[in-house]
Amino acid sequence: MTNEELARKIIQELGGENNIQNLTHCATRLRFNLKDNSKANLDNISNLDGILKAQLQNGQTQIIIGAKVQKIYQEITKLVNIDQTDEVSSEKKGKVAEVIEVISGIFSPAIPMIIAGGMLKAVVSLLATYNLINPQSAEVAILSMTGDMVFYFLPFFLALSAAKKFKTNEFIALGLAAGYMYPTILDAANKIAETGISSLSFFGLPILLVNYKSTVIPIILSVWLLSYVNKAVEKVIPDFLKIIFSAMIVLLIMVPTQLIVIGPLGSYIGKYLAEFIRWFYTFGGIFSAFALGGTRSLLTMLGMHYAIGPLQIQEIAATGGSYILVSALTANMSQAGAALGVFLRSKDKSVKSLAATSSLSAFLGITEPAMFGVNLRYKRPFAFALLSSAIGAAFLSLFNTQATAYVPPSLLTLPVFRADNFLVLVIGVVISAGLACVLTYLFGIPSEEISGKQVQPVPETTAIPTEETTIVDSPLSGKVIPLSEVNDEVFSQSLIGIGNAIIPVEGRVIAPFDGEITVFFDSKHALGLISESGIELLIHVGIDTVNLEGKYFKSDFKQGDHFKKGDILLQFDIDKIKEAGYEITTPVVVTNIHSYSSVISSSEGSIKEGQPLLELDLK
Repeated sequence: MTNEELARKIIQELGGENNIQNLTHCATRLRFNLKDNSKANLDNISNLDGILKAQLQNGQTQIIIGAKVQKIYQEITKLVNIDQTDEVSSEKKGKVAEVIEVISGIFSPAIPMIIAGGMLKAVVSLLATYNLINPQSAEVAILSMTGDMVFYFLPFFLALSAAKKFKTNEFIALGLAAGYMYPTILDAANKIAETGISSLSFFGLPILLVNYKSTVIPIILSVWLLSYVNKAVEKVIPDFLKIIFSAMIVLLIMVPTQLIVIGPLGSYIGKYLAEFIRWFYTFGGIFSAFALGGTRSLLTMLGMHYAIGPLQIQEIAATGGSYILVSALTANMSQAGAALGVFLRSKDKSVKSLAATSSLSAFLGITEPAMFGVNLRYKRPFAFALLSSAIGAAFLSLFNTQATAYVPPSLLTLPVFRADNFLVLVIGVVISAGLACVLTYLFGIPSEEISGKQVQPVPETTAIPTEETTIVDSPLSGKVIPLSEVNDEVFSQSLIGIGNAIIPVEGRVIAPFDGEITVFFDSKHALGLISESGIELLIHVGIDTVNLEGKYFKSDFKQGDHFKKGDILLQFDIDKIKEAGYEITTPVVVTNIHSYSSVISSSEGSIKEGQPLLELDLK
């Protein structure tokens, strides 16, 4: 299918030219504002050759294409007379979508630390369960402290990420967290039963004593209010007095306000949410567990799973265990089992390879590759995974199974889950993964597709590499991280290619090989390269940095220019980009991976520009 034919198909499936109000694009996606979203057939668009995925996100229709996005964009603009721009336009979002985005945005940066704490608690539990270490030893005390401290001081972590999300002063936000966690407040709250004192007086106003350790909602509400109070104070105070009085006045307003009003209110909201979850489980029993287990993967698919993270943490803090995380365990295991079924059933080597690695990843707690790369492609495996997860969750609910720490549910973190006995957990995992695997093996793949259909995470391109094994050097200096840790599902799910991401320490991109710039946006935040041997590489500096419209980026090159290895292709100001509220994590991905049998990371940890980053083996 030519680019023009694909563009015509997209227009047709969107409801025709008259239904398209506005079109924008960034490095990987077309973004449409439609007059009537119901006229768009997203399933048909997703099934078109060259389309990775079509979705409705916050009222905007997004079509994920990858490196060819600019070519398809140009073809559509030739065919349709609509408003257009090369940058992402502002979009109106519903209230629910805004709340979900805010919660996810606050919670996501703290996820690595929260998971680290949970994993450490799982390790301690595992060592103690099998008597591999003395539970009373100093080693256990230190390890337990290391895991617990993340949850104990959680308000500090959330204060920092909330301040970034609400674009307010991060240090004052940390000060508000300190106000909640100050020993005077915590000690008094812990001694209520002993002293009988449940409140303090502040100029006649009562301060209810609440233990704010591990709480989520109070600090988020406080930082949200801070974003308005700080702006108001900054407007009133003259510039030459701000450094002395601004923060002081804000703290004088905010700390009493949060201790008198926001903190108790947020604490009660969290407490009653946790109690509602337990009531829902108790009242609905096996049916509630079935419903949660069957819908958990849908939340992940819609990107809403981070939004319920605070609920899970609040549930554990208030009651000592989480029922919601049990549904996440069965969901992960069922997605892994379904991908395993595809691996066992398919005879296509590329499908088997993708399914095998995706299944292993899901068993270890990362389900997106299995879900998006395999199960949703065939549809039936995904449906079987939902059913199997529901049945597994219902079974585990019969034995009052809960998670005692916030962890990525996986085979490695089973010790964190508490049931009547460990065998119950094993049976629950076998039900979830085994049933999904068997159903997928028997009915998941149509017979005509068993050996014929290939699951490709990126669209076909025309370049044909010429070397059997090629090393791609790093275009940046910094810290190498897996793509799965990138805060953008297009990259974290490897939808447009495979590679690594780099957190840069120097604001420049050098050419990793001799070649040509095939894609370079006016915003200069991303560029596509092709080497003389046919390697197609996308370098995307930062996340959502297209919104900067070229600010803090500088280059002497343009699209179509040729370059030599080592040339400085792009320069950018790391500090300014961070100050503007954007992540600088830079994905570096090979987009024409269909030409290679493997794309392997050659580096971990710190890397310098020019050092080996990726190893490509030709098919």
